[in-house]
Amino acid sequence: MDALQVVSAATQIVTSMVGAVHALEQASRNLDEAPKRIRILEDFVCDLENLMRRIKQKHVYKLHNPQLEHQLQSLNSLIERLHPKIRKARRMVSKSKIKNLAHVVWTSMAGDPLRKLLNSINDDLNWWLESQILAQNVEKVIELTAQEVPTRLKVKAEQGYPISSKSKFLRKLLEQEETHQVILIVGLSGIGKSCLARQVASDPPERFVGGAVELGFGQWCSRAACNGSKSDYQKRLARKISKFLVQIGFWKKIKDENSDLDYLCCLLQEALYGKSILILLDDVWEQDIVERFAKLYDNDCKYLVTTRNEAVYEITEAEKVELSKDDIMEISKSILLYHSLLAEEELPAVAESLLERCGHHPLTVAVMGKALRKELRSEKWEKAITDLSTFATCAPGPVSYVNEKEAENTLTIFGSFEFSLEAMPRDSRRLFIALAALSWAEPVPEACLEAIWSILGQKSLFSLAVCKLVEGSLLMKDDTDPLYQVHDMVSLYLDSKTNDSIQMLINGLKAEEIAFICPWFLIFGKENIKNIAEEKVEFSLSVSEEKLAIITIEAILQALMASKSISELEVSRICFSGILGPRIADLISRDSQSLTVVSAEAITNIFSKGDYCSYIPSLETTGAVDKLAGLLQKSEDPMIQTDILTVLTKLAEFGTPETVDKVLQSIPFDKLATLLSYDAKEWHENMFTILMSLAKVGKSKAVEKMFAFEIDKNLIKLLENGSEVVQHHAIVTLKAFYELAGSPANASLQLANLDLLPWQVRLRLERFIISDRTVPPSPKSQTFEDVIHRLLDGDNKQVQGAMQDLIPFLEKAGGEPCIKKFLEYDIIPELVKMMQCCVPEIQDSAYAALHQMFCSNGGLLVLDKIFRMGLIERMAQSLESKTVKTREVNMHCIVDIVELGKKAYLERMLSLQVVEKLVKIEKNSGGSGETLGEFLKGIDKCKHLSMAERRVMKQQVLRKVRTTLKGHKFETQIVAKLDSFLSESSRGSSSGSGSSKHRK
Repeated sequence: MDALQVVSAATQIVTSMVGAVHALEQASRNLDEAPKRIRILEDFVCDLENLMRRIKQKHVYKLHNPQLEHQLQSLNSLIERLHPKIRKARRMVSKSKIKNLAHVVWTSMAGDPLRKLLNSINDDLNWWLESQILAQNVEKVIELTAQEVPTRLKVKAEQGYPISSKSKFLRKLLEQEETHQVILIVGLSGIGKSCLARQVASDPPERFVGGAVELGFGQWCSRAACNGSKSDYQKRLARKISKFLVQIGFWKKIKDENSDLDYLCCLLQEALYGKSILILLDDVWEQDIVERFAKLYDNDCKYLVTTRNEAVYEITEAEKVELSKDDIMEISKSILLYHSLLAEEELPAVAESLLERCGHHPLTVAVMGKALRKELRSEKWEKAITDLSTFATCAPGPVSYVNEKEAENTLTIFGSFEFSLEAMPRDSRRLFIALAALSWAEPVPEACLEAIWSILGQKSLFSLAVCKLVEGSLLMKDDTDPLYQVHDMVSLYLDSKTNDSIQMLINGLKAEEIAFICPWFLIFGKENIKNIAEEKVEFSLSVSEEKLAIITIEAILQALMASKSISELEVSRICFSGILGPRIADLISRDSQSLTVVSAEAITNIFSKGDYCSYIPSLETTGAVDKLAGLLQKSEDPMIQTDILTVLTKLAEFGTPETVDKVLQSIPFDKLATLLSYDAKEWHENMFTILMSLAKVGKSKAVEKMFAFEIDKNLIKLLENGSEVVQHHAIVTLKAFYELAGSPANASLQLANLDLLPWQVRLRLERFIISDRTVPPSPKSQTFEDVIHRLLDGDNKQVQGAMQDLIPFLEKAGGEPCIKKFLEYDIIPELVKMMQCCVPEIQDSAYAALHQMFCSNGGLLVLDKIFRMGLIERMAQSLESKTVKTREVNMHCIVDIVELGKKAYLERMLSLQVVEKLVKIEKNSGGSGETLGEFLKGIDKCKHLSMAERRVMKQQVLRKVRTTLKGHKFETQIVAKLDSFLSESSRGSSSGSGSSKHRK
């Protein structure tokens, strides 16, 4: 019995007591009836005491529950007030009849003391009832307002950057009401503007109840970087603002990453309305950016802006805070100590001279400190000063915009980079120069750096080479993800090394090495590098030498799988499909088995529906069906078989009727049956897709062939013994078979083994087994409208029954018409609301109804409604509910949504921190990994994702899990569990990463 049930039971007793007091008041002059009424009151008080006793006994061993304790105290207080008053009332009515007669006479003159006592008892009872109503109202208000309060946003401070007097000054400035909305932090490059801003934003003043958030821009988001193109600049700025809206949790109205800039700025106004957030706009190169944020109104936000562009300084409505040499002198020594790993007494006397030569700039000091790590010899420090001056004199000037006043400062910083590189091994220096070919506007995945290194040095030395760059502050590695980024000044330095990088990586390599590295540059390279890379890729695919084409396609697949998200994957996929598509028929028609196999693999991972429509005709005319079918007959490799089968089914799906017949005749269905056996687990995912495609295009003809080769029998075995994901796909496939061709007379699925299957399987398959048998007629059902009215207007018991009655309507009617009828009555919000209530039976019934809707043919309509109304936010928030049942049903519902969802919906769920909330559930439940495993299984079941997209999304989820779990006691066991699941579930889609890698 929880607090809500306690209140309910006690309220019934107290309400009855109010009626009893009223009855006693009516009988107060009846000398025979009044004692009986008082006895009833005493029985009610006894009931209250028994209720309290039962509650205490039941909860004696449970954890402290403040809400329950409050209710017990409230009841105890009421009982203590009632006891003396009821005893006094009994004494009044238990006197002798003579005294009572005198009492009646006295009452007629002085008033009735019993009536006054009863009024007092009545007041006590009403006071308690009103306090419960008030408490419930307050609780509802708190719940409603709490749903609108986002998680406090946080900014991470730089390690090794101490708190300075300037940071304290800046903090005080932010606490003042009269301060301008925009605060510009100005100063020379590398002087620590961003470090200072992050230091302040990591612990913002309390007035910023929404916390703080950082949005970096960099030179990439400037007109200069776009060669003056206004449209390109606005597209880049739109991407940044879109990212910011997702960061602060306002993603509902974002159409896509390429939304119009003005539209996104309107959303920005809406998103920040009434908010109080400290917003750090880092490395701004355009005045327009600050002005767009500054003109937002009706909010209590402030903007910390770091910039080295003088044009931004001219914003009049801004408070300017200059970071000068005097400000950083007080912290430069601390920075040097942190990075050199020396105590203050160990520093050589010449260290002060080094700090002076560095200009006390934090970035330069950090780089030099790391280069001199644990160095105690003074002569080494003196040489470092001399070398720094030499390198600064010889350092290449920046190739892009830099304020003239900063020229000397920039050369000093570049000189420190040169000094740091000179102290590194040759391998690290070569790798760093090679990195100049990459665009550092966004973090770069480690797989890309590994690919570059694979043509420069031995694979085993990669970790050492990259580690030296990280230690020297020339490269920054993410704490949890395998991602790298660089300081903006390092990026500027690398711009000056682009030509050296081209000479090393493109002009100085063998043809095979160029074929391998150029697909990576096509995705992660600078704009000018991308143009060169595209030409090289096209050349490698066009020449007669098949080895170059194979290496190029394998590298394309590897680069594609390095995407950090589905959005990135889609951008890369479009790029590669535009190059491969026009050439795919030629590649497959060449007399090379290896090239045909890798081309088939590329088709399965890269082509979209539109690509198939565009390029299938060319494959039909070049005899691709015969070529692939012949190769399929010869091959014994399951990976090759599944790739070729996938391409053949796509040829049938998007080809002419003649192609459909040709494919059905050429496919060896015995191989399909073998690949569906229980032992061939790693190929099941591919096979389910192939079977559904064949059933879709071949209809009953294809299904009858599958029955002939007992493929349905293999599916039944998977239903009985397979994993949950495999069971799901087997159910969907069998259901499609039976709908297209009916259940054969000798079907493997019979009533005997149907009873052994899980209930959800029976529910979806039993009608195909018992449709022609004698089945007892169902009782006459209610009308749809009756059920809806009971659901919307009934009490708890009626609501529960109504939700159970909804399921038959869904099972019988199914499809979009039925779902549309549900949507007309606005049932979906009510069901979601019921999943948040405190009655477990109603929560289960509400989820069961929603689950059945998701499984129907109109499930996507329900999903669209949930996202359009923002109900998914409510579900995500409920994952943090204190009630186990609420967390459970909402988690199951979210997994259902993942199974059914579109790509955009899944990415929005990730932006709602659903994964982080699931990790929190894991932390509180022993770290079994089961909750997160269910989420990953949902991704595996999602039919709207390709195999490549599933893999990228699962890796994205794993990165989020690692980040959230870092340092927690369950980190190792949960990550190990998920790694095991990913390795098992991805074996069948492993072809998506390329069947082999190029080696030097």
